[in-house]
Amino acid sequence: MEYVTGVSKKETVEISEILSGDFEGKQVKVNGAVHTIRDMGEVAFVILRKREGLLQCVFEEGKTKFDLKELKEASTIEVEGTVRAEHRAPNGFEVRLDTIRVLSEPAEQLPFAISKWKLQTTLETNLDHRAIALRNVRERAKFRIQEGVVRGFRDFLYSEGFTEIHTPKIGAKSAEGGANLFRLEYFHRPAVLQQSPQFYKQMMVGVFDRVFETAPVFRAEKHNTKRHLNEYTSLDFEMGYIDGFEDIMAMETGFLQYTMKFLERDYAKELKMLGVTLPNVEQIPAVRFDEAKQKVAEKYHRQIRNPYDLEPEEEALIGQYYKEECGADFVFVTHYPSKKRPFYAMDDPADPTYTLSFDLLYHGLEITTGGQRIHDYQMLLDKIEKRGMTTEGMEQYLAVFKYGMPPHGGLGIGLERLTMKLVGEDNVRETTLFPRDLSRLEP
Repeated sequence: MEYVTGVSKKETVEISEILSGDFEGKQVKVNGAVHTIRDMGEVAFVILRKREGLLQCVFEEGKTKFDLKELKEASTIEVEGTVRAEHRAPNGFEVRLDTIRVLSEPAEQLPFAISKWKLQTTLETNLDHRAIALRNVRERAKFRIQEGVVRGFRDFLYSEGFTEIHTPKIGAKSAEGGANLFRLEYFHRPAVLQQSPQFYKQMMVGVFDRVFETAPVFRAEKHNTKRHLNEYTSLDFEMGYIDGFEDIMAMETGFLQYTMKFLERDYAKELKMLGVTLPNVEQIPAVRFDEAKQKVAEKYHRQIRNPYDLEPEEEALIGQYYKEECGADFVFVTHYPSKKRPFYAMDDPADPTYTLSFDLLYHGLEITTGGQRIHDYQMLLDKIEKRGMTTEGMEQYLAVFKYGMPPHGGLGIGLERLTMKLVGEDNVRETTLFPRDLSRLEP
């Protein structure tokens, strides 16, 4: 009988191991995919693509035991050779090849050159061949940074006493309401894909006080813009025993501060590769919704057309205003009109036409919606009745408040939008692994 005792040490080494150890002049075994081959005659550079980046290998005619003509781009190989310092090579070293062993070969030529510094393709071609396009190191770097954002979100909230939860994405009723729902049949019963984990995370505040989730949400909105997706990843948290919605904004600011330092420390290579300058999050201005509209109307001579919501152009101008006035990359817009917020949003006691809620704009794009929730059972029922809504399908949610809930609030952050702004893209599909929009269900 054989036993599995855990992860076994491989003979092959990784880039980080070579960088952290004393490997100069030593023999190593390395594997990877052939990213590109630069044939210089008697010498050729075989660049391997590995999870940590690119590795330069040197093929020498007569010394390396292999016929270079048999090596194809996109093959996966295992090589042995000697490590030598080379400041012009990626990571400052190269491997002088003794042997090459082919592990697999491509059946066809790549649809485009992924070894280019920037892909020479349209966005549609990129998305049609997404898994291939992402082999480009700059394309891949966007999603390494996105990984860092999620890690920062998780790590920071864990440090603040939050519990990670996982809520269902199929439900009987949506937390957000409205007609923009993906409807489906669930064992002969009507069901919907959830637009938000809102009901569940509020319910779990009564269990853990502070909860968070990173998961997909679904919006059946017939948008075809650079900022909308029909499925995106939402970074959600909900926290109890708050003194006001300002506590939620403070927690998000803390997350951003932690995450920017984390990215600067652990993702410096990707930030440099993409030319990213991290935003200023030392302090974030907060302005009331009505004041923000008035300020941009006055400064940019723009007529206020919709008093109850922000148009995309207004969001952009608010971002521009606070960048010009105080050098801010982010701005909280608070006290949104009640008629534009869900029924569970807490109305402002000083003026119930507004809510104790906010959006966070990053360079003029909304990336977060959040605020304080109604925690009183009767107040919830009154708001539902006032809006002419029915409680059908919300019995389980409402029952939680019947048995007592603390003052609480929370938010949802659009991960792809935040990443888009961080890396300087102007289309959210660029920072979505496999986008789902009006026309795209594949790959």
